[in-house]
Amino acid sequence: MSYVTDTLSNLMHQTAFFNLTWGNYLMIAVACVFLYLAIKHGFEPLLLVPIAFGMLLVNIYPDIMAEPYVDAAGIEHAGGLLHYFFLMDEWSILPSLIFMGVGAMTDFGPLIANPKSFLLGAAAQIGIYAAYFLAIFMGFSGKAAAAISIIGGADGPTSIFLAGKLGQTALMGPIAVAAYTYMSLVPIIQPPIMKLLTTEEERKIKMEQLRPVSKLEKILFPIVITIVVCLILPTTAPLVGMLMLGNLFRECGVVKQLTETASNALMYIVVILLGTSVGATTSAEAFLNLSTLKIVALGLVAFACGTAAGIIFGKIMCKATGGKINPLIGSAGVSAVPMAARVSQKVGAEADPTNFLLMHAMGPNVAGVIGTAVAAGTFMAIFGV
Repeated sequence: MSYVTDTLSNLMHQTAFFNLTWGNYLMIAVACVFLYLAIKHGFEPLLLVPIAFGMLLVNIYPDIMAEPYVDAAGIEHAGGLLHYFFLMDEWSILPSLIFMGVGAMTDFGPLIANPKSFLLGAAAQIGIYAAYFLAIFMGFSGKAAAAISIIGGADGPTSIFLAGKLGQTALMGPIAVAAYTYMSLVPIIQPPIMKLLTTEEERKIKMEQLRPVSKLEKILFPIVITIVVCLILPTTAPLVGMLMLGNLFRECGVVKQLTETASNALMYIVVILLGTSVGATTSAEAFLNLSTLKIVALGLVAFACGTAAGIIFGKIMCKATGGKINPLIGSAGVSAVPMAARVSQKVGAEADPTNFLLMHAMGPNVAGVIGTAVAAGTFMAIFGV
C-alpha cells in the first residue's frame, strides 16, 4: 500500500501545479490574451501565435529553455528544445533570414518611384533616438538603451539582432516581445495619433499615381543600396545585405525557386523558430520585474514618437509640395511591413473611401526597414561592435 501511495505522491509532485509561482500563472494568462488577440482579432497571427505559445510553454515547463550542463558525476545533459532555437537568435541567424524573406516578399517599386519616401522613413526613426536618450535618463546603460530604443522602429528582427550584438541577451526577451507586440498592435496604436496630428482635409488628399518603375531599376536598386549602405556602415551587412538579397531574388527573374523558398517555406520555418524562442524568454522570473515594465513603456513612447515624427514630416512635405503629399503616409515610416502601410490606407479611406494610399505608403514603409537597420548599424559603430 505504501508503494502505491508513494508512487501517486511522486506523480502528483511531478505535475506543474506544485512548481509554478503566481508569476507563472500571470504569464500564462498573458499568453492566453495574446493568443486571443491573434486568433480572434487577427493581430499579426503569424508572429503572435508562436510568441504566445512559447510564452505558455516556458511558464508551464521552464526546463524547455534550460541550458546544457554537466552534473557532479561528469555526465553531460542536453539543454531544452527552445534553448537551441534561441541560440540562433543570439547568433543573429534568424533575424537575418527574416530580412531575406521580407525582401523576397516586398515590392520596392513605390520607394524607387518616389525617392522622397526615404525622407519620411528617416523622419520616423526619430522615435528610436528619443527612446535612446530617455532610456539613459531612466538608468539603463548605453548599450542597453540602444538595444531598447530599436523597438521604436517596430522591427522585431532588428531589435533581436542589435540586442545580441551589444551583449544584451538578458534584455532580449522583453525587448523582442515588446517590439513584436507593438508590431501586432499597429492598427490600434497608430490611428489615434494619425487623426490627432492631421486635419480632415489633409487626410482626404489624393496623391498622383506613381510612375512605372522599369525592371532594370528594380534590379539595380538592391545592388546599389547594398554597396552604399554597407560601405558606410559595414555592420549592417547581415540585415541590409539579406534584405536586398531577398529582393534581388524577387526582381532578377532568373531564380524563381529561390524567391519562392525565401518568401514562403523558409520564411515560415524561421518565423516558427524565432517566435517560439522569443516567447520562451518570457519566464516569470525574467519578465516580471521593473526593468521589463520600463522597456515596455519606453517601447511605446518610441513607437508613438516615430509615428508622430513621420506624420509631422509628412505635413511639412505636404506644405512644401503644395498639397501633393498626404501626411498619413508618414506614419508608415516605421518598419512594420506591410501593416503600417495598410493602416495609412485604412485611415485615409475612412476620410474618403475613394482615396487609395497603400502603394504611396509602401515607399516610407520600405524606407523605414532600411532606416531601422541603419540606426542599428549606427549604434554598433558608436559602441565599437
